[in-house]
Formats: sequence, structure tokens, C-alpha cells
Amino acid sequence: MLGMFVILPVFAIYAEQLPGGGNLTLVGMAIGAYGLTQAILQIPFGWWSDRYGRKPVIYVGLVIFAIGSFVAALAPDIYVVIIGRILQGAGAISAAVIAMTADLTREDQRAKAMAMIGSTIGVTFALSLIVSPWLSRVIGVPGIFALTGVLALAAIVVVWRYIPDAPQTPPAPGRALKDFWHVLKDPQLARLNWGIFALHAVLMAMFIVVPFSLRDAGLAVDEHWKVYLPVMLGSFVLMLPPIMQAGNTKRLRIWFIVSVGLLLASHLALPWLVGNLWLLSLFLLAFFAPFNALEAMLPTLTTRLAPGHAKGTALGLYSSIQFFGTFVGAAAGGFLYQHWGAVGIIVLDAVLLVIWLILAIGLRVPALSAQRT
Repeated sequence: MLGMFVILPVFAIYAEQLPGGGNLTLVGMAIGAYGLTQAILQIPFGWWSDRYGRKPVIYVGLVIFAIGSFVAALAPDIYVVIIGRILQGAGAISAAVIAMTADLTREDQRAKAMAMIGSTIGVTFALSLIVSPWLSRVIGVPGIFALTGVLALAAIVVVWRYIPDAPQTPPAPGRALKDFWHVLKDPQLARLNWGIFALHAVLMAMFIVVPFSLRDAGLAVDEHWKVYLPVMLGSFVLMLPPIMQAGNTKRLRIWFIVSVGLLLASHLALPWLVGNLWLLSLFLLAFFAPFNALEAMLPTLTTRLAPGHAKGTALGLYSSIQFFGTFVGAAAGGFLYQHWGAVGIIVLDAVLLVIWLILAIGLRVPALSAQRT
């Protein structure tokens, strides 16, 4: 995830120096292109992890991701960067990793494990925002791409040496398509799938606006960490109440709905906050506190609602939709910002979040003891 996040704070500005980088639609495509191949491949990778085991799928995905990182590092123009990002996305292992976590944990402890994954993603995101401007100054954006490739190869060693093999129940022969349609048509899983689509579309679209807004507010690119660091620390403190109560079914549902509402409220206030550094910082805090909480709650709820024999398939669909949201948010965000500025992105995000809030109100969370089949 570091490889996905670490370019967000600096790439839009770096791309201005690349041939073709003056086209913000192409910049948005470069930021979100990995989401397209992730969206296409998460379902087959999730099913392959059910059929052939989690670890082999994870190894293959990490190798492909590393290759894409090195291609992006050597890119002479925006078009080759897009190719590298597409290859990065072809290492579509998120579903396999989450499914392996579910395999290795008891149901009554799974919410904590998923919260740890969500928190790790949040910490990685925070670390990316903080170190990215510094890394850009020291090794440049191509160096950042190369570094993420090296880290992906190192992750293979970590998985091989330190993670136990996960017990799992392979799907019955000929069942893959049946499992796919079963999880696709599930109305409760559909609410969560829309949620992860909207969450990551909003995130990527927002990071077309934020770097330029901070720069226009008078903060140099290599000083953006001065905003990101306190914002992320504060957001982690604010996300603790919903995460600590994730085991309580009724409170989990309430916190889920409240978090979506907070995301919507922060976006509706954004037009009055652009241009002032302190108000932008307040917006980022109001955004990332519920974002981090939802990042932990969504996979927890998905694993709880998914049938036991098709967790990999359900999580593959979930992750595919997540990364499709990444692609749509970045590509649409670049286009909208080029033609209508920040207002276009705010309208897009608000529409996605209003739909999500309506769907979230109808969410039904099963008790921990309810095992779906």
C-alpha cells in the first residue's frame, strides 16, 4: 500500500515537468491507472487464492507489482508512467491478504485483526503523506517508484519466512461462478461494495485538489508534511472510539452511518475552506478521522457477511470495486479539476457520499455468532 499512496502528495506537481504532464486528465489517469487492473484482477486473484492457496497468489502479485514500479521509475513521459501504474495494479493481492487474515483468526477476534489491517493502511497512508515530500526532494519521484519496487520484493521474504500457512476450505469444483453470482447479488454485501467504491473514489479525487490547494495557500510542496502529520495523528485518535466498539453489532452500525455522514458534511463545507491553510487542515482532519474508521470497518463487515466457502471470492469482488473506485476517482477528478476546478470534484464526491449514506442506513449487521453459508 505504501507504493500506492506515497506518490499522491507529489505526483500531480511532479507531472508538470513530464512530457504530457500538463494534461490533468492524463495526470489523474497516472495516479489511478493501477486501480483499473486491480479492479479487473482482484476477483480472479481472490478465487485463485481459494483454489490454490493464499501464499502463491501473494508471491506472484508482489513480483508483478515490483516490475510495474521499476517501469514507472524509468518512465520518460506520462504515458510510460501510466503503463507502469497499470502493471503495479496487476499485482492484485488485497483480497488474498484479507482472506488469509480471516483464515488465521477466530471470528470473535476478526474485527480486531481487520482493524489492525485498516490501521496499518492508515499509518502507511500517514507515513506516505509525511515522507513523500522529503523523498521527492532526496531521490525524486522516479526514486520513490524504484524504492517501492524494492520493498515489494522484500515483502516476499517476509511472507515466506514469517507468515504461517492458512487453513482454508477450497471451493467445490465448478462452484466459482455460482459463488461469484451469490456474493454479487447479496444486497448487504452490495451496500459495502458501494461504500468501498465511494470511499476510494472520493480519496483519489480529493488528492487532485489538495496538493494544489496547499501550494496555493502558501505552503511549499516540501513542507506539506507540516499539515499532514498533525492531521493524521489527530485522525487516529478520533478513530479509536468506533474501532474499540467494533465488536458491538449495534454500535458498529451506528458508527458506520455516522462516519459516512461526517465524510459528506466535510465535503459540503470544503468550498468555504479552500484558500486558508488552517481551514484546509481542519477539512483534512474531518475527512481522515471517518476515512480511517471506515477503512477498518468495511473489510470487517465484508468478512462477517461473506459465506465461509467464498470469502476469497467475496473479498475479490470487494477489492475489485475498491480499486475501480480508485481509478474512477482519479481519472474523473483530473478531468473535472481541469475543466471546473475544485467545485467539480466536490460535486462528484458529494453525489457519491449521498448515495452511500442512503445505502448505509439500510445496512444489517449480523451478530458475531451468525455464520453465513
